[in-house]
Amino acid sequence: MYKYCTYDSPKRILVTGGAGFIGSHLCERLLDDAHEVICLDNFFTGTKGNIAHLIGHPGFEVIRHDITQPIHLEVEWIFNLACPASPIHYQYNPVKTIKVNVLGALNILGLAKRVRARVFQASTSEVYGDPETHPQNERYWGHVNPIGKRSCYDEGKRVAETLFFDYMRQNRVDIKVARIFNTYGPRMRPDDGRVVSNFIVQALSGSPVTIYGDGSQTRSFTYIDDMVEGIIRMMDYQKGKREKPEDYTAPLVSGFAGPVNLGNPEETSILDIARSVIRLVGSASPIIHKSLPEDDPKQRCPDIALARKTLKWEPKTCLEEGLTKTIGHFRRA
Repeated sequence: MYKYCTYDSPKRILVTGGAGFIGSHLCERLLDDAHEVICLDNFFTGTKGNIAHLIGHPGFEVIRHDITQPIHLEVEWIFNLACPASPIHYQYNPVKTIKVNVLGALNILGLAKRVRARVFQASTSEVYGDPETHPQNERYWGHVNPIGKRSCYDEGKRVAETLFFDYMRQNRVDIKVARIFNTYGPRMRPDDGRVVSNFIVQALSGSPVTIYGDGSQTRSFTYIDDMVEGIIRMMDYQKGKREKPEDYTAPLVSGFAGPVNLGNPEETSILDIARSVIRLVGSASPIIHKSLPEDDPKQRCPDIALARKTLKWEPKTCLEEGLTKTIGHFRRA
């Protein structure tokens, strides 16, 4: 367990999407670090099972709410993770996905402005689209189809980033923006259509393992514990202390708003991931190939030099170790 961050004091924290895959792990870690946590979720893709073990904790509270509608709370930090993140789920209702990203960002930023809370936006590597540069660093503006089936998510997250930086410049809201690359681990939904969960579910059942395209396309995979550590380091990072809490005159209140890439710089092909999962499961599942989905990126790998320099962060969990832990979770589920 990481213990890098040393907070000024215990805080009252809102985590939107707190019953989701990343959100539930983040809630758990924040409680371990002695904070009060309000988990807000509409349970579209998040599940009560993800947070069942936290119910009854004296510092934990759950609110069922959709962030496309305003909410009034008194908090010091806000982590905005509310949005379906897998193609199956975000394409199910693309208009709703855009609303969550845009209206949700506006509502959360309005809350942060009113109560002077620091607010973290969980952006995504999808803002880079099908990248023309490799690896992708934060200065790259992306290569995104604005009218494709994935656009509701890709462009929704891009607009959310715009709103965050405009609220910082115009209203002095204390923001943090991280671009999260592929993350995996326990509590992934078996039906979310993402690579790791798909392969594990298929291999455990002895079904054919499905690869879209020839499998040469690459991704970088970060284990959930490493990702949560990166998110917290980004939120906690502050160059200098304000003399007074009401002093919001600095262009960057916390000294570093981002965006910052959080991901694993070690690139792996989809075919290699499939073979590793089959081997670790001990399955005889064959590999089959299907057509590549529209706008599926051929390469996705972060340049994390900024995170290394500023946050002193990089992933610690090797792929085999992370896959073994994730497979163990799916076996027990």
